[in-house]
Amino acid sequence: MTALRTIWLMTRMRLTRQRNVLFNNLFRFKRKKARDTTGGKRSSLWILSLMMMVVMCVSFAGMANNAVLNMQCHLDPASECRYIDKQGEHHNDMHTATEELLTAPFASPLMHGLTMEVSVLFLLAVLMPLGSKEMAQPDWDLEWLVTLPVERGVLLWGRVLERSVSNLPGWFALLPAYGVIAFYSGHAWFALPIALLATVLLLMPAALLYTLADTGLRMWLPGSQLRNLQALTGLLNLPLIYFVMALGMPAANGFVMNWARTFPSWFNWTPPGLTLQALQAREASQCAVLVALLLAQVALLMWAGMALLRYQLRHGVVNSGARESARGPVRPPALAGAAASRTPLALLSNAVGAILTPLQRRELRLLSRDRNFLFQTLLLPIIIIVSQMVFNGKLNSLEELGEHHTLAASIAFGLGVYVLMLSAFQTLNNEGNVLWLLYTVPRSIESALKEKAKLWGVLTMAYPVVVLGITAWYTERFEWHMLALVLLVVAGIPIYSMIAVSLGVFACDPLAVDTRNRVRPTYVYLYMLLASFYTYCIYTSVWSQKLVVMVLTASMALALWQKARDALPYLLDPAAAPPARVSAADGLIAATTFFILQALVLLTAPTVTPQRVTIAFGLSGLTVYLLMRLMYWRSKAAGVPVILRGTSLGLSLRTAAIGAAVACACGVAYLIALQHSSLWTEVLKSAPTLKGGSLWLFALVVVAAPLCEEFIFRGLIYGGLRRSMNAPQAMLMSAAIFAVVHPPLSMLPVFILGLCTAWTYERSKTLLAPMLVHAIYNALVLTAHYWL
Repeated sequence: MTALRTIWLMTRMRLTRQRNVLFNNLFRFKRKKARDTTGGKRSSLWILSLMMMVVMCVSFAGMANNAVLNMQCHLDPASECRYIDKQGEHHNDMHTATEELLTAPFASPLMHGLTMEVSVLFLLAVLMPLGSKEMAQPDWDLEWLVTLPVERGVLLWGRVLERSVSNLPGWFALLPAYGVIAFYSGHAWFALPIALLATVLLLMPAALLYTLADTGLRMWLPGSQLRNLQALTGLLNLPLIYFVMALGMPAANGFVMNWARTFPSWFNWTPPGLTLQALQAREASQCAVLVALLLAQVALLMWAGMALLRYQLRHGVVNSGARESARGPVRPPALAGAAASRTPLALLSNAVGAILTPLQRRELRLLSRDRNFLFQTLLLPIIIIVSQMVFNGKLNSLEELGEHHTLAASIAFGLGVYVLMLSAFQTLNNEGNVLWLLYTVPRSIESALKEKAKLWGVLTMAYPVVVLGITAWYTERFEWHMLALVLLVVAGIPIYSMIAVSLGVFACDPLAVDTRNRVRPTYVYLYMLLASFYTYCIYTSVWSQKLVVMVLTASMALALWQKARDALPYLLDPAAAPPARVSAADGLIAATTFFILQALVLLTAPTVTPQRVTIAFGLSGLTVYLLMRLMYWRSKAAGVPVILRGTSLGLSLRTAAIGAAVACACGVAYLIALQHSSLWTEVLKSAPTLKGGSLWLFALVVVAAPLCEEFIFRGLIYGGLRRSMNAPQAMLMSAAIFAVVHPPLSMLPVFILGLCTAWTYERSKTLLAPMLVHAIYNALVLTAHYWL
């Protein structure tokens, strides 16, 4: 077998492996042949993963474009894209920067900044694959390859080339940057092919450096030091990533641009810098010289690197017979116990151990043993937040926390979110190959996850407490809105602890052979996206919006926990799936679809009238009802809400009468109280007009609203929550969700209405009673509002 064929087969094998892993987890478009046994689990993960991948590609391209435009405004002294507004604040005109880049060669300061950017990206293309690999584990691929009847040099060349092609972090780092630079250099439609060639050329020396570090360190260092080095590499990657991101921030810290101005000029003659110069070359002869010099440098680096790689492997691919060094001699148990029990640390440990459960103590013991996990959990979030604040220019000293309380609250919550992502999110994945042991103990695995969620929620709370304590120390004047920020942060940590554990169940693939593939990255991105929603309620100054986000986030946490609880008994079975049942997640999805469809229907109307609102409301409700019933019919779900079937009409009427009496009394009393307050003027302004549309408005609030909303909020949301909690808790939660989707002034009476309708649904077990309560309440309030 020739050398080229060997290298081609190795590269093809690597790409085939990555394709199979990706398509098996994400894109199962092609129907597989029928299995001899039970069919596999159905999954729609590919839809979510495809959406997240598109978002990531657009995000990387946008960041690369913003970095070039921002550096043009900051670094080019002749640029006119930077201006000052009336308040004296500096801004960037991106349209002007785009025209300047397309019409003239890059200025020398801009070339220095871009060289710094692509050099850091090249370094990330080396460090990110190195930090994501289990360096302490044996390199089974290399040990298998050396058994093939092929020369050692051919195998090494093939290994480097296949790593260069399969370096996904390198592709995401270099391709968008060089694509944007090539576009602004005047290559237009050829920018993407040129960027592909440049990326392929640079990924070869990047893969060589990665292989040299990976192979050499594994041959020279013991396993414990390799784990420490891997943790250090992972911590180093994040500041570099945020440093590159800061180049595209208009409000980036000044020292970032100062570094770009003073970046050493000799980096222009390294492979990343030569590639940049070749893209900017205005003459063919100049471009040919630069390309020739670039190819010569890459060839020289590859030749020298391969020589060093052969030297590293001159004695074989395994440094010793033992994979791990042995422990030292163990002290006798009696002496060791007597000596250890006298230390203050041991006394503190005993006190903490008395509070924690055995499972929580085991979790802390595993954390203390795995130094890599310890660093990632406790230190990595601090590096992430500090890097964001420093490089983006949002925080220059701790004293500024006392002046910017909203920023301090967002930092506190962000720290907690990152800690939970690296700890609570990994609860099942950290069990490794012994996850099955949790299924053998005489308790439910749900209770074990609850204990882990509580533990990480309490440990994570230490980070926000420290940040809020520093903020309070530097605060000169205390106001009431600061207490609201503290409550938002304190409430958000346990909510997102539950969300992290729940998504960790969906993200965990315990049957994956490679431990790095046991956590599906799609759910990590989804978790961070959900965390960004909660950050909005910290920054907004409207109390109703804060309340809406908190209630919806808490309901989403409960819905995800319910889904995770249903999936836990079948997690280790590759074929079995939980039976279909109505869940709270179905209700939240139905409610979201209901409101989106209303908005889409109203967008087609030239004007908004009571008639069009009623039609949009009715069509949306009917569509959601039919879709949900179709889904439940196909999946043969249990617990589907009904209106009349299997109920006693007398019981429904009696419970409806009681619920309607309580709800109407509270509603009328609330209207009378509002009439004697300063808010009545606002109520009259926001009230819908009855002129020319009284019948349509009556049909909306008395007929359409009870039918549609009761099916969603009582039949689906309350019915789903009822499976996971007792009746009073489910009533309170469903009523809160029902209230927050209404205007702020009507939240309180609507909350009471939600309690009454949930109570009638619990008593009658059908939707007829809550629909009657809702219709009577709306009719009475509408009439009372008209006469008052």
